[in-house]
Amino acid sequence: MKKLLISAVLLVGLSFSAYGQKRPPAPPHPSKAQLANSKASELDKRYRTEKKLILNHPLATKKMKNDQLKALNVRYQNEKKLLRAAK
Repeated sequence: MKKLLISAVLLVGLSFSAYGQKRPPAPPHPSKAQLANSKASELDKRYRTEKKLILNHPLATKKMKNDQLKALNVRYQNEKKLLRAAK
């Protein structure tokens, strides 16, 4: 009787440990629209920070800042077009 009780407890304990080692379910994948929106918000955030850095640069002249801002705007518009095309 004692051996039966010990083996039953051991069996139950092993089954619980095996059940606990199962993988959790995978998180749901974001939809295509959610991915595009998150990429667009990242792009906007990066654009604003780069623009702020250019405008607040202590050594750059006005002409240098204007040239850099034009290049930044062109790059930003191209990346926006690519995002819209991917939707």
